[in-house]
Amino acid sequence: MAEDRPYFDDEFGGRYILVEPGTFIMGDEKGTRNEQPTHEVNITEPFFCGERPVTQAHWQAITMENPSFFTDGWAAGLRPVEQVSWNEVQHFISRLNERDIEVERLGVKGVWRLPSEAEWEYLARAGTTTRWAFGNRDSELNDYGWHAGNAGASTREVGQKKANPWGFLDLHGQVSEWCQDCFVADYSSHNGTQQPVQVETVLKKVHRGGSWFTESDSTRCSSRGSALSSLQSDGIGFRLVWQPL
Repeated sequence: MAEDRPYFDDEFGGRYILVEPGTFIMGDEKGTRNEQPTHEVNITEPFFCGERPVTQAHWQAITMENPSFFTDGWAAGLRPVEQVSWNEVQHFISRLNERDIEVERLGVKGVWRLPSEAEWEYLARAGTTTRWAFGNRDSELNDYGWHAGNAGASTREVGQKKANPWGFLDLHGQVSEWCQDCFVADYSSHNGTQQPVQVETVLKKVHRGGSWFTESDSTRCSSRGSALSSLQSDGIGFRLVWQPL
């Protein structure tokens, strides 16, 4: 259960939960072609992942800027940061790592990074095999995420919906989340590990989870999105991984 998992908190209101090694089936044989073929993936290295997406307040504290579109209201800082490209996220992470180079968390040092696509799906599934971690019925999606059917054409403050079995929030909708991987059209050559897929000739990067403006099908655990690494969208943000060294 989520409450049994080690975690740590940062000074920006974020919580990072341990994801332990394991094996899962990535993809969906009933999904779109880019979710096939289904294949076994081995997660061999533990890591900590953000309970929720990175907020506008967190981004602004590090960069002194807030590029987000949805900035109205006193609680806007608690909404996910968006309109950040994959390239800009890499710069943000570099600044975090420079800042935290000597910081120990739970007694060890580590580095910040994006999750790989395999890691993202593994923690989103949280040991389940259904379309969403809560089951197969999209009628239950309103309890777990913000999407086109309930978001009111906007992002919302993070952490308002139910968590998945491992304690992670806002995985379905809200903002789609950048992953480290290059986007390849299907899984026929996937490496079967938690390492990100890197292809020098591919310019698009993966993002996962769907957003406030997507329909329910795009918020499934296995659903995949892609965009150029330079794209800024009010529907794409990210969550952080902290990797112990």
